[in-house]
Amino acid sequence: MIEEKIKFITNSPPLKGTIKQRYSDFVVEEVTHEGICEVQRYNKPLNERNFEKMRVPENPENKEHLILEMEKINTDTNTAIALISRGINTSKKRIGYAGLKDKRGITAQRISIYQPNIQKIENFGVKGIELRAPKWGERIELGELQGNNFTITIRNINETKEEIEKVVQQFVLECESGIPNYFGNQRFGGKRQITHRVGKLLLLQDFKTAVELYLTETYEEEKPDLKNARINLAKTMDYSKALKEFPFEARTERAILNHLVQHPNDYANAFSVLPKKMRYLFTHAYQSYLFNKMISERIKLLGKKALIPQEGDILEEGEVTALLPGYESQFASGIQGEIEHKILQEENMNLENFKVEGIAEISSQGSRKKISLKPQNMYLDKVGEDEFNIGKRFATIKFYLTKGNYATTIMQELIKEEIF
Repeated sequence: MIEEKIKFITNSPPLKGTIKQRYSDFVVEEVTHEGICEVQRYNKPLNERNFEKMRVPENPENKEHLILEMEKINTDTNTAIALISRGINTSKKRIGYAGLKDKRGITAQRISIYQPNIQKIENFGVKGIELRAPKWGERIELGELQGNNFTITIRNINETKEEIEKVVQQFVLECESGIPNYFGNQRFGGKRQITHRVGKLLLLQDFKTAVELYLTETYEEEKPDLKNARINLAKTMDYSKALKEFPFEARTERAILNHLVQHPNDYANAFSVLPKKMRYLFTHAYQSYLFNKMISERIKLLGKKALIPQEGDILEEGEVTALLPGYESQFASGIQGEIEHKILQEENMNLENFKVEGIAEISSQGSRKKISLKPQNMYLDKVGEDEFNIGKRFATIKFYLTKGNYATTIMQELIKEEIF
């Protein structure tokens, strides 16, 4: 699978700097119909953090779900849910959430827990995860959010304060017309860039290769114990031995390995041991990869006019859309239709590949997504001397994105480099 560099569209000079140097440089606050779930703890110095014990209120209406605010630092949502599940001795299936949040950063979101053990909830304590503001209500389902507020600090900038202000001001103005709505690289597995590749293999029903790729692919900065375990498995394909070597925190890999030890050669069901929401991500990652290729191809052909409707485009709320392919998809016509056909042909895929009999979470009917992203309430919050990079400056930018869109898409357009 050939990877292509994404194409940028704004004219503002690149604001070169470092993204996510510190966890507190990337703050995400979930926005729902109930309001903003604010970060309150991990962005403060240790001596200013509140460690007051949580007390669960009475439940006079006998609601079945306890709603909590979950703030976490340097922990992805799936891992946080797994830690909570184990800490309060309940199934992960009983825990609901509206959206996945980044690992490297500080994030706040609401979760729900079905009929929890109150004492265990009140005594829950895991480093890097805070649960608070308990109340009784209804289960929170995936997608039940409006969007997210972002506060992002770019560090290690060479430009002067005045130059930074000028670049960001120009960029904010250009964003009002929209920028390419790429899926962020975290959709594809971050630095390992694995999720979409596994997704394609699953759609092609090459389950053995999909499993082997997921378990053995490494990247340069991966932790040595996990990296060595992957390398050893690639050499031996001894799943029993690998189960002893893969570190405990590699939960998904260990779950797959355990299945293969108990059911040798049952590659078709190896991913079934993962949560259903996670299994769905493989196909969606591949759809997202194709979507990104379609946007890049459109920019290559149309340049600055790429985000402007052309004859044959399928529009949503007046905005151009591109294909997230599925077995019931309808291609656009005109130049966008040509692009969509071309990308699938280059991948040797057809729409029928997106229906895998008997595995609904891998299959997808398909949909379309706007190719233009317009951040709301975007502004430069602070510029100053960077105490962590002497002689350099930092810039803090705030904005809001509706659900399903990526802050890294905004940042990489600003710095004119892909972010992994």
